Amino acid sequence: MTPVTTFAGQKVALFGLGGSGLATARALIAGGAEVVAWDDGAEGVAKAQGEGISTADLREQDWSGFVALVLAPGVPLTHPEPHWSVRRAQEAGVEIVGDIELFCRERRAIAPGAPFVAITGTNGKSTTTALIAHVLRQAGRDVQMGGNIGTAILSLEPPDAARVHVIEMSSFQIDLTPTLDPSVGVLMNVTPDHLDRHGTMEQYAGIKERLIRGADLAVVGIDDAPSRAIADRRAERLVRVHVGAGPTQGEGLRAEAGIIRDAAGADLADVNGIGSLRGAHNWQNAAVAVAVAQALGLSADEIRAGLASFPGLPHRMEEVGRRDRVLFVNDSKATNADSTEKALTAFRDIHWILGGKAKDGGIFPLVPYFERVAHAYLIGAASDAFAATLEGAVPYTRCGTLDVAVEKAAQNAAASGAPEPVVLLSPACASYDQFRNFEVRGDRFRELVQALP
Repeated sequence: MTPVTTFAGQKVALFGLGGSGLATARALIAGGAEVVAWDDGAEGVAKAQGEGISTADLREQDWSGFVALVLAPGVPLTHPEPHWSVRRAQEAGVEIVGDIELFCRERRAIAPGAPFVAITGTNGKSTTTALIAHVLRQAGRDVQMGGNIGTAILSLEPPDAARVHVIEMSSFQIDLTPTLDPSVGVLMNVTPDHLDRHGTMEQYAGIKERLIRGADLAVVGIDDAPSRAIADRRAERLVRVHVGAGPTQGEGLRAEAGIIRDAAGADLADVNGIGSLRGAHNWQNAAVAVAVAQALGLSADEIRAGLASFPGLPHRMEEVGRRDRVLFVNDSKATNADSTEKALTAFRDIHWILGGKAKDGGIFPLVPYFERVAHAYLIGAASDAFAATLEGAVPYTRCGTLDVAVEKAAQNAAASGAPEPVVLLSPACASYDQFRNFEVRGDRFRELVQALP
């Protein structure tokens, strides 16, 4: 835990009692703050009370006594409209912050300059966060990884000059961190997302830009127009990362055909043959990890060894089995077409399991990649809509459920003449029609693969 001492002796309102909210309450109390916590759900309030955390309906409190409202990142700050707790804080002139802001203040108070890597982006930030943390750990560094990737930042060990915090940040978290100042700030990419929470693409990109604005060193992927514009506004201490052919800009890195090169054209790493880093999107992830590792003083050999041993993230292009020539890949985290595109570009001879609760646009954006698909296996609520898009372009089978799809896909892949057919679960859909979340869906896929004869 990182006790938050910067609010010692002061009264703090806290709204949102999920995992990060409870961790924040514990950290504030451990640091000497007086916390009054609340949640719109009875379960969160009951959990807090069970831990001895003081709770009270914040609608009925005198806000003149509070110095801050600590807000959970899932609670609306601005759009579609501010949450009632936000309005109460604004009316009282009380600042609104999140748990990562508390960490930043504690870092400046007890270990200024302690290594702190913050990573954001519309896509790829979880894999890149895990990859950076892995490379650093393999090199013997004391690494604390958390944030949006799963572990609340204040549940981690405190900042220290000999300890590296590697933290994934969503746009919601950045919005609640006004004094964000990482040692290294990483922006992977910016494409439309969460506009229901941020209003416009310009506002969304502006929030992402805040992460690198206060960073000592910025690492920015420049393969989309908003990110290029953000990089151009950063005058110094900048590493641009580009995927594909073309010149490397400034002090940047380029990833082409799995080879990562510096501005002088020297080869830094080769990720070809690393199963967890297949595809051009993973070349970008690896190049960013190289840039961060170099900035933190790792040698070329340490970086290459870390990349080569990276196991990948569960449910994200995760190799979960092989039956003779057939490779089985769990990409259950691909809950929209943009995410599924990454998997379709990484393989050929694909037996594609897809479907669930469809997102806007369905799978129409994936039409250019249909030539990579040998057969599609439809599950869940999106089956009719997806069948209409596939009709005449890709042979498909309506399977209804995942267990039927895995059985049929495994049989057809084994009977094909392809040298390495791939049974790929990459649904391009949310899981909620049949599974509680994408993790449960991916775990079920793994179980079914392991049970195959």
